[in-house]
Amino acid sequence: MSPESKIRVGTDSTLPEGSSGSTRPVRASDDPDYAANLKRATLASSIGSALEYYDFALYGLASALIFGELFFPAMGASAALMASFGTYAVGFLARPLGGLFFGALGDRLGRKAVLMITIAIMGGASTLIGVLPTGAQVGIWAPILLVALRLLQGFGAGAEQAGATTLMAEYSPTPRRGFFSALPFVGIMVGTLMASGVFAILGQIDRELLLAWVWRVPFLASVFLIAVAVFIRLRMQESPTFIKLEKQDQISESPFRELIGSSMPSVLRGIGLRMAENGGSYIFQTLGISYVTTVVGVSKSIGPLAIACGAAIGMLVIPFSGALSDRFGRMRVYRFGAALQLVLAVPSWWLLSLGNPYLVVATLAVSYGIGVNVMLGAQCAALPELFGNRHRYIGVAVARETSAILAGGIAPFVGALLLSLMNNSWVPLAIYVLVLSVITFATTFVTPETRGRDLGLAWDAMADPVHGPDAVAPSKDRVGA
Repeated sequence: MSPESKIRVGTDSTLPEGSSGSTRPVRASDDPDYAANLKRATLASSIGSALEYYDFALYGLASALIFGELFFPAMGASAALMASFGTYAVGFLARPLGGLFFGALGDRLGRKAVLMITIAIMGGASTLIGVLPTGAQVGIWAPILLVALRLLQGFGAGAEQAGATTLMAEYSPTPRRGFFSALPFVGIMVGTLMASGVFAILGQIDRELLLAWVWRVPFLASVFLIAVAVFIRLRMQESPTFIKLEKQDQISESPFRELIGSSMPSVLRGIGLRMAENGGSYIFQTLGISYVTTVVGVSKSIGPLAIACGAAIGMLVIPFSGALSDRFGRMRVYRFGAALQLVLAVPSWWLLSLGNPYLVVATLAVSYGIGVNVMLGAQCAALPELFGNRHRYIGVAVARETSAILAGGIAPFVGALLLSLMNNSWVPLAIYVLVLSVITFATTFVTPETRGRDLGLAWDAMADPVHGPDAVAPSKDRVGA
């Protein structure tokens, strides 16, 4: 089988075969080289996702439970919590910059090279957090150093998930792209489960010992995940779509300019789709835990246990949701997830306010594990399918990371502020989730259905003629075809 025929697997469901000009359909699974590369890409993307969300979930949990005391000891409890969540939000401010920088590199140099760089930056920053001095030791320098490493962590993470999403969508066989693209995102749940499990265990340790040195261990453990991820990614092959672009000399010299010039409608829809998913995820993982711990008064180990249960549920929900999107369409499944989170918003926060540990675990597990992850499962293939092949990486990165600021990064900080201003009432928090859910629900009605789209096309889904009587594909001069 020729290299050219193998390249087509990422965008077509069959492979051409024969040397006489005739072809017969051959399933992608019949090509052992492709099957092996698909497994490597899935594993490499999953490990990266696990590391990213281990780091971010770890930081979020630490912000909610211990960073206030460690890095802002001179402040009162409420002010320290807000300052801690402020450093959490800072990481999200750096993510769009990382998305822009590494996203453009990913469209110019390839997906694999950038994924090697981002995993090293992100994991290295997380490891260094584990050796930081505290506020009691060096005063103001402690939070300054924490913010610097948080910025570096966010800068690296800004293109990590976008790269994994793009790589897997371009590798996956078209009829099952939703399912295969969702598999690496099980790594998100693995990372979240690891971080939550770690903090559930730390919650049982003597508080004085925890604050003395034990809190450092989970951050230092990031170095082992980095080593595994780098080893696996060294053996991974480049995306078939990018290889095809290289062979045809169609790589964009300015992906960002191309994105701004032709893809802002796609970027805006990607942001809208992410508001409920990303916002809901971080609201429940950080603000929800902080609320039940500091306001309601449940044990500090209950919140992490609830998120761990939600992550375990998500490990099943995400690939199942991705598979459903292959059958029923990306937007139908996405719309169902947004509607589910909308319906759960008020009851979930009311149940959390009751302070029953069993209800806390069940509520957070369902809201996060099902409500959020139904959307995530459909999103894995939907976002890459929105963009053309010459600027796909940067398109996914900009959409993901802009929404990460608007919905995810500031959510815990805004929530903590609302609690402070509204006398710890849960009602504003429920309204917050409602608003995010409505935005995403509405966005699904103005986003084209992308299931089965050819990822070898150079123009966005918004420009596909099948998505509207007035839609016209870009000219060859415009796409460089």
